[in-house]
Amino acid sequence: MTGTAVIIPAKDEADRIGATVAAALALSGVDLVMVVDDGSTDQTGRVAKAAGARVVRHSRNRGKAAAMESGAEAVRLFDGEEPRHLLFLDADLGESAHAAAPLIKPVMAGEADMTIAVFVTRVKLGGHGLVVRLAREGIERATGWTPTQPLNGQRCLTRAAFEAARPLAHGFGVETALTIDLLRRGFRVREVEVEMSHRATGTDWKAQLHRARQFRDVARALLARR
Repeated sequence: MTGTAVIIPAKDEADRIGATVAAALALSGVDLVMVVDDGSTDQTGRVAKAAGARVVRHSRNRGKAAAMESGAEAVRLFDGEEPRHLLFLDADLGESAHAAAPLIKPVMAGEADMTIAVFVTRVKLGGHGLVVRLAREGIERATGWTPTQPLNGQRCLTRAAFEAARPLAHGFGVETALTIDLLRRGFRVREVEVEMSHRATGTDWKAQLHRARQFRDVARALLARR
C-alpha cells in the first residue's frame, strides 16, 4: 500500500513545530515527515529534527509555494517504486495535526486525487473574509465549483496530482491555483471536515500586511487563470 509523507512548510515556528511534527508522525500510514524551514531566524529546524522530522532548509525566506515544492522534491528521494501521497500541513497546528487522518483516507482509497480540509471549529479570523471571498468566487468562476474554505492549506494529494499542478502559483496564491488547475485537468477534489485549528491571525499592522499579501497573491493567481 502506498504510504503518505507529511510536508510542513515552516518559518519561525519553534514554539509549535515540535507538537505538530509529533502529531503528524502518529498518523496512520505516515512514514515520513518533511519540514521545510523557510528561512527561519529561530530554532524551527532544530526543534523539528528533534521531534523526528527530516528537515530541508532554505537559507532565505522563499515563500509557501517554494517550500511546498522543496518538500515534495525531498520526499521523492525517499520514495520507492510507488511514490508516496503528499499531505501538506501548516506548522502551527500543534497537537490538532493528529486530526488530519480523514484527509488521507479518500486519497489512499482512490476516491479522490486531492482532499481539502474544512475546519469544523474555527477561530474567527479578523479581516480574513475579503481574501476568502476573492478566492472562493474566483474558483467558482473558473471551475463551477464552490469551495467552503478555499485558502485552507491542509491538503492531501497523490503525487500525480501534485506534479500536474506544477509549477505552483507564487506565495499565498498556491491553494487557489492548485484547486483551479486540478479541477480543470479533471482531477477529483473533495472537501473533508476535520477537527483541527491553528493560531488565529490578529488585527495588528503585521496581520494586516499579511492579509494584503494574501490578497495580492490570490489576485495574481486568478488573473493568470482567466
